[in-house]
Amino acid sequence: MNLGERILNARKKKGLSQEQLGEKVNVTRQTISNWELGETAPNPEQLKLLSKELNISIDELLDNDVKSILVEKVSNTEKLAGLVLRVAKWIGICFIIMLVVDFVSLIIFSFNKDSLEVKKSEGIELQCTLNENDYLIEVGSDGYFNCSNCSKEIQKELKDDYVDFGNIDKTKENIDKYFENKNGFCE
Repeated sequence: MNLGERILNARKKKGLSQEQLGEKVNVTRQTISNWELGETAPNPEQLKLLSKELNISIDELLDNDVKSILVEKVSNTEKLAGLVLRVAKWIGICFIIMLVVDFVSLIIFSFNKDSLEVKKSEGIELQCTLNENDYLIEVGSDGYFNCSNCSKEIQKELKDDYVDFGNIDKTKENIDKYFENKNGFCE
């Protein structure tokens, strides 16, 4: 559609005759007819007056497709905004899940605090002598055993037969007896 056809359609849409439109834009009926037939074209000042009287933009009159560009830009902006909203929604959901997990962990930890505390291990330290050799024997209820200067045989025998990690007092008695039976002693 050319400029003349667009002027004709817009004039008819407004219900104006060529003469009425001519009066409003300060031209003759014949000038309006020439524009509509495409024989002449309005100057920029006349285009502004036509645009105002026909309630149509100059871009629409001249078929400058600015409207579709604007619609496309608005559409792209809406798509981007929708994407941003979806991403923000998922970030929010993940944040809420993390808060719930933290809260549940805090509750579980507070109820199980007693079971998580490290128990102090009980232990003994004995200085024993046998055949003029000194031995330092250390035993802990946590499974710790050390016998400095002990041969591997004495260490194995003590650990396997005389040490009870669950009963440190009984362990002390057992080690004392072991050294007494071999003519030694413990302090």
